[in-house]
Amino acid sequence: MRSDNIKNTEEKAEITEVSAVDSDVKKQRFGLKIFPETLEMVDTLFEYDNCKSRSEFIEKAIRFYCGYILNKENTATEFIAPQLASITEGIVKGSEQKLSRSLFKLAVEVGALTHMVAAINEIDDDTLQKLRIMCVDEVKRINGIINFEKAVRYQRSDE
Repeated sequence: MRSDNIKNTEEKAEITEVSAVDSDVKKQRFGLKIFPETLEMVDTLFEYDNCKSRSEFIEKAIRFYCGYILNKENTATEFIAPQLASITEGIVKGSEQKLSRSLFKLAVEVGALTHMVAAINEIDDDTLQKLRIMCVDEVKRINGIINFEKAVRYQRSDE
């Protein structure tokens, strides 16, 4: 008698429902034992993740974890790639902000130096134009890596 009850229970557990993804694929029901605090997390987060039900949330979590374990399968890239993209985006934004602040500080220093040099030296417009052309060519040639010692040697050689 007890085995008949078990069979009936198993038959009821195998009742299927139509998947929202594909009408040909059927989902299976099964029993799940879960700690109350874990269920509370599911209840708190499933709507936050735009899931329609606990089941959808748990299925996504299972697929993610399986993808994590079997990281060579397509499911891994399906779930891990967006996280990697958001992590990378955060790193790039942080670097971008640091570079922007550094470039701003550098521009302020170059501006101050430019004004000091202009105040000390009386340079005519023609010389200034030639200097600018020479500097543009030099920066292109040396790929932007300016060496102060070489600039000093260059200036002394003209004297």
